[in-house]
Amino acid sequence: MIKNILNLGDAAVYCDFGKDVNQEINTNVIKYFKNIREKNIEGITNITPSYNKLIVSFDLEVTSYSKVKQLIENLEIEEKKEKQKKLIEIPICCETDFKLDHDRLEKLLKIKFDEILDIFFNKEYFCYMTGFIAGMPFLGDVNEKLRLKRLETPRVKVPKGSIGLTEQFCNIYTYESPGGWNIIGNTPLEIFNKNNQHEPALINPGDIVKFKQITKEEYDKIKS
Repeated sequence: MIKNILNLGDAAVYCDFGKDVNQEINTNVIKYFKNIREKNIEGITNITPSYNKLIVSFDLEVTSYSKVKQLIENLEIEEKKEKQKKLIEIPICCETDFKLDHDRLEKLLKIKFDEILDIFFNKEYFCYMTGFIAGMPFLGDVNEKLRLKRLETPRVKVPKGSIGLTEQFCNIYTYESPGGWNIIGNTPLEIFNKNNQHEPALINPGDIVKFKQITKEEYDKIKS
């Protein structure tokens, strides 16, 4: 469970679940996140989960670091019956101008792009967290053959819908944004819709994502 609880600035608590990034640790983070959120604890203003950390922000006029820390330490985690994980299929086009880092991927991974695609599509991905851009999912765990570092010089603009690879993760850019991930393709789906107040993000922590390769014609049809 939690390895350490520390102060983060004046009005936040930093819960450290360890250095490893895996589904077991991330599941524990989400358990704490959901239990704290559902208790509607007075003074807590925001709860932010990540791969292996949890940040709990609070109002200094209502509570304090020591009180929030004690509350988390004494929190009884309710083990709820786990729902069947949500499987979401995401279509991707890896043709034409969508495969922005075609040459870089082949050069650094030392395998042909067709083989890269075979490896990439032959796997299901676990959503560890969303963030950086609203609704952007961080999906693991990428096959070790496809793991590489970020671009040395990030792009000023990465097109909306781009799918990027970095180390053990892939992500989907929900808006046009600066970014340094290695772009393998693009999806026509709306991954985040701010106008959907009930559930703006198509993909949420704990969901499973399966990518499906589509042609440019299929991409245009879905987009329209």
